[in-house]
Amino acid sequence: MAKCIMIQGTASSVGKSLLVAALCRIFKQDGYSVAPFKSQNMALNSYITADGHEMGRAQVVQAEAAGILPSVLMNPVLLKPTTDKKAQVIVNGKVLSNMSAVRYHDYKPQLATLVKQSYEQLGAMHDIIVIEGAGSPAEINLRDKDIVNMGLAEMVDAPVLLVGDIDKGGVFAALAGTMLLLTDAEKARVKGVIINKFRGDISILEPGLDMLTDIIHRPVVGVVPYTKLQIEDEDSVTERFKNTVNKNAEIDIAVIRLPHISNFTDFNALENAPTVGLRYVSDVSTLGNPDCIIIPGSKNTIEDLLAIQNNGIAAQIVALSQKGVPICGICGGYQMLGQRIDDPYHTEGDRETIEGLGLLACNTVLEQQKVTTQSEATCQNGTGLFENLAGIRVSGYEIHMGRTTFDRQKGFEVPFGFANLDGTVFGSYLHGIFDNAEFSQAFINHLRAIKGLPPMVEAVQSYRAFKEQQYDLLASVVRAHLDMPYVYKILNGDVV
Repeated sequence: MAKCIMIQGTASSVGKSLLVAALCRIFKQDGYSVAPFKSQNMALNSYITADGHEMGRAQVVQAEAAGILPSVLMNPVLLKPTTDKKAQVIVNGKVLSNMSAVRYHDYKPQLATLVKQSYEQLGAMHDIIVIEGAGSPAEINLRDKDIVNMGLAEMVDAPVLLVGDIDKGGVFAALAGTMLLLTDAEKARVKGVIINKFRGDISILEPGLDMLTDIIHRPVVGVVPYTKLQIEDEDSVTERFKNTVNKNAEIDIAVIRLPHISNFTDFNALENAPTVGLRYVSDVSTLGNPDCIIIPGSKNTIEDLLAIQNNGIAAQIVALSQKGVPICGICGGYQMLGQRIDDPYHTEGDRETIEGLGLLACNTVLEQQKVTTQSEATCQNGTGLFENLAGIRVSGYEIHMGRTTFDRQKGFEVPFGFANLDGTVFGSYLHGIFDNAEFSQAFINHLRAIKGLPPMVEAVQSYRAFKEQQYDLLASVVRAHLDMPYVYKILNGDVV
């Protein structure tokens, strides 16, 4: 059975996911077979494995850092919020049902056996398992039914490193307070703490580290500096949504920040492309006059469509489209571009129908079964955005509960979607379509041509190759600032 180590945090967004990815990469570099594990993940960014299972993207990133294929064993329970009090519960990669927070809390003990089985299967295939907790282990009201923090650590007998985020302030109180709220048995599992996202002169921090050690009786295993990395975020608590107009960019792409935005990682490749400035827009006053608008995926398409209709963004998108601004929709965004969305089975809520933006001659019916599959296709001849894409292969994955039909007399088919006759508006169900470098390059060059700019001199880099560079950079930073010999002692059971 594999050795293991668990990363828990004082709160959400302290950097657990990236530290797990870093350790996965470091152990891989050191010659070990390693895999990530997170028993329960709550996120709207998900991924479809080769065998059609849905899992959180954070564990996909960690698997990539470990150099292995993603498996649903790494994330057996995924929660996708649909409202503030409800979530779609996905177990073993397939939808179980929609549950309220109270109902799910009561249901969690039934998932404990599944979680342990998934972990043991994964552990039988690898040397090391790096486990990620969720939120904080100090949520004392949730302790009795916990399957993701100390409850999981006890289940699989995992030693724990506790992480605090100094960038937000209050890191000493967060670490000491978390330790205070743990039981004696839980405290015994904590073998050290990590201070993450540090900026400044370490000499000023060092006296505080000594005082913290005296208070919690655990060593500070490392102080990891704040590092700007282009690695996919786990959820919507992300700095990228603060982006504003990049005045140095030649191409301005506006992504609509929907209230229930999902899979915004679809646009990471565009964000990293030369000459492109990509920003997220949630207010009509900041939309401006972009060179292209993208409507992303949504966990609640009807509610989000209603939201942008009510705040004026939908009308502005239609007006800009009439002026020739290219409009793209991915998954839920594709559905919004059509004439109508029907929900006869109340898949998303009580509303049974809503008028779309009317930019594509298509209609969508939300169904009860979710499509989850990896897909690939070859682009055909087309106009507008697709006039230079013929023969280009694209691949990605589909996650949707809608069936969209379209009028071929009023447009043409594109990979897993539809475009209007002049090719200025298109929608696709293919997540990750912009990860295909050749597709993105032709797409960006078309936007450049509209503005009278020459084609890009610098080619769009393979997004996979770019991510590999980022994982190596992450590992080098963490290795340099973490006491790795001590980490290996924890793995080997030499730290009491």
